[in-house]
Amino acid sequence: MDNRLLASTALSAAMGLVLLMPAAATNAQSMNDMSNAPPVVKENMMKMKQQHLEKCYGINAVAKNDCAEGVHSCAGQATQARETKSFVLLPAGVCGKIAGGNLKPA
Repeated sequence: MDNRLLASTALSAAMGLVLLMPAAATNAQSMNDMSNAPPVVKENMMKMKQQHLEKCYGINAVAKNDCAEGVHSCAGQATQARETKSFVLLPAGVCGKIAGGNLKPA
């Protein structure tokens, strides 16, 4: 590979990374900012902290989920049982004992 081509490729990659870093930091801040979240999401987060609960994905019944990751806006909106992106809040350590239960969305 030509040295000039290699240098320009490396420089382009470095510039791209530098330009993307502020956007990534903004996204991380907005994901942690709960001020714009729906009330049910805020309630779930408070319950999780107070009662030592964890999200268990893939074990919900239809319309019996606590929330979801990117499928629908929130609680009670699961359209099918065992949605891999919908979760139910359970006491810590219980999810792994349930068939199909996962701590991360699929």
